[in-house]
Amino acid sequence: MTTYTGCWPVVPTPFHEDGTLDLEGMKRVLDCTIDMGVDGICILANFSEQFLISDDERAILTKLCLEHVAGRVPVIVTISHYATPIVVERAQSAKDLGADIVMMMPPYHGALLKGTAEQTFEQFRQVGEVGIPIMLQDAPLSGVDLPVPLLVKMANEIEMLKLFKIECPQAAAKLRSLIAEGGAAIEAPFDGEEAITLLADLDAGATGCMTSAMIPDQIRPIVFDFLAGNRQAAFDGYARILPAVNHENRQCGFRSAKHAMMVGGVIKSAFCRHPIAPLHPDTASMLIELIKPLDPLVLNWGK
Repeated sequence: MTTYTGCWPVVPTPFHEDGTLDLEGMKRVLDCTIDMGVDGICILANFSEQFLISDDERAILTKLCLEHVAGRVPVIVTISHYATPIVVERAQSAKDLGADIVMMMPPYHGALLKGTAEQTFEQFRQVGEVGIPIMLQDAPLSGVDLPVPLLVKMANEIEMLKLFKIECPQAAAKLRSLIAEGGAAIEAPFDGEEAITLLADLDAGATGCMTSAMIPDQIRPIVFDFLAGNRQAAFDGYARILPAVNHENRQCGFRSAKHAMMVGGVIKSAFCRHPIAPLHPDTASMLIELIKPLDPLVLNWGK
């Protein structure tokens, strides 16, 4: 049985400078991330640039990642889409290829097409029938309101939905309410947003986090120190990484892990597809300046 705790980062999708998929680089990203000692990996999420990847590329990446990881750690495949039949198809494909979990946001498309509570419930219910564990991603990107009573109802009535990645504003308060009202039905309350609110979320009852793949080796010990009751060690560890996490969260976003991996020789390029702009050189330079004293594996793995 999978233990839903620890650090489960989202891995980036590397591209060549011409914008094509770097499939060998993808394998190196996976190997580097696993070597960081992570508890699981998530692919094709927002920090993997899923919104810039074609359906054919998605199929290629899903198969490649699951075959290359080969059970070394659990793999979460992100399947979010506005259309319920497409989400169900993606869930079935992920299950058939050996994924451990699928992750999905509620149905949305832009600012105005947002699923109602009933539509959200029904989409998750249909995916639940595929028979693979589901992680619900409660992220500001969707703009869909997911009140705690709805989440608890979904957890109680959809057998496969027991994992919740909460990264909305004031996530700690929502996690605390979700855990209190959902009880045993909430098997994995997770923190997101690059761990920018990690301590508050752990204090609220989170059992794990989903960060970027930049420095999960530095973040994971904080999670386990906190869960073991070593609060001061967790506080000290978090104070050490916070400048880097803040810079990633507020200045770089998903470009941070790709840039660090390029600097560390994991991948050859930090290219992001248009319309995403490259990091400003000064922003990129400060990122490395902030993470270098942490001596993270990402800066040494490929050298």
